[in-house]
Amino acid sequence: MTVLSLTGIFAGLILMIFLTYRGHSIIWVAPLCTFLVVLFSLGAGLGDGRSLLTAYTVDYMTGVGNYFISWFPIFLLGAIFGKLMDLTGSAKELADVIVGLVGSRFVVLAVLIPCIILTYGGVSLFVVVFIMYPMGSSIYRAANLPRTLLPPAIAFGSFGITMTCFPGSPQIQNLIPTNYFGTTASAGPLFGIITGVLTGIAGYLYLDSRVRWAQKEGLSYDSAISGASVFSEDQKAPAPGQSKSPVSIQQKARMICRGLLPLVVVFVTLNLLKWEIVVSLIAGILACGLLHLKQIRTIPAAFTEGAKSSVTAMMNSACAVGFGTVIRIVPGFALLTGLLTGNITSPLKLYFSEALSVGVLSAATGSSSGGLSIALEAFSDQYLQLANTLQVSPGLLHRIAAIASGCLDKLPHNGAVITLLIVSQCTHKESYKDIFIVSVLIPTIILCVMLLVYGLF
Repeated sequence: MTVLSLTGIFAGLILMIFLTYRGHSIIWVAPLCTFLVVLFSLGAGLGDGRSLLTAYTVDYMTGVGNYFISWFPIFLLGAIFGKLMDLTGSAKELADVIVGLVGSRFVVLAVLIPCIILTYGGVSLFVVVFIMYPMGSSIYRAANLPRTLLPPAIAFGSFGITMTCFPGSPQIQNLIPTNYFGTTASAGPLFGIITGVLTGIAGYLYLDSRVRWAQKEGLSYDSAISGASVFSEDQKAPAPGQSKSPVSIQQKARMICRGLLPLVVVFVTLNLLKWEIVVSLIAGILACGLLHLKQIRTIPAAFTEGAKSSVTAMMNSACAVGFGTVIRIVPGFALLTGLLTGNITSPLKLYFSEALSVGVLSAATGSSSGGLSIALEAFSDQYLQLANTLQVSPGLLHRIAAIASGCLDKLPHNGAVITLLIVSQCTHKESYKDIFIVSVLIPTIILCVMLLVYGLF
């Protein structure tokens, strides 16, 4: 019967992937798939006739609620910070300068660089999607490249190496392991930097090859587009070289300062001054506000819009975590745990066990932060004991867990992927293949190679 319960776990996961791939909201899909998992487990000793109901009203909702309690302040402040950067023009000014420096020839870099700077500076990846799409759309329009190639570039720049690999990142995926391993946001620097650089190079080369393929095939901006953008024409940023007036060196310097300084404040206070992430984000918000006192009327709107977007992002992640919470209580999870953590006798096995545990649960929940929280809640004590026995640094466990959370999470039901495709008005069929390659396949392969190197040598 335990095997039947394990079958139910995978059946629920497959159904959730299918339904979200078809465009349905995870807010109702996750509870439905939760019921399916519990139905498979009823005969395996889950409980009495009320188990199906209590699995939703108690276990599922407890998982959702606990996730809100733990992480909503960060989601809220991160979204407000990002929206303030957006509405004051700080993010756009920084992106404009970068586009001007890089040029339309390197369109992929022109999208990746602002995404990386924004996410590494503390702007929520969900918010970066809304900031970068208008700018990216104008860049790809100027280069006459298919708009369906833009979502993979934004996904790779926003949901990738600055989210999990590079030490010091203020993103939530890099902060969760600190609660379980007693580490800091800068843990495992060498492993993270090497993995991030290799992933960045491989992802860029792939995206650039897709651009060159599109140019060779003669595809245009509107090729294979299913609908119009959710942004109106007056919301779209001007394409490179289409500015109405030239920008002086002094103006560029001010633009860079206004765009970079709030991000630097968040990064420095979090990593050098060791402030709590909530305080660091508040400092970033204050810095951005002080740099734009002439736009003081914009600040309340940024708070309102940021609060709204944070609830949407938080709800998508929390519902996925609720599904993962129910998975933990069914008998099949014990069998899965044994398969993932059994017979660890070497650092190599420990590395792969942790990466697989986090990766599988991130895939199951469609959430890197959700899967990471569930996996470390269940296994971190065991991994720490094994690390002490095998003389493995907790910092390395931190970095492996963070990176693994961002490898298998971006399946079709991932909330960030769904949000990105909705914003860009592209379908899974049009853009998901490239998103999968740069955000799932490449990071997974490179992580496995790095684990082999560290484990064997």
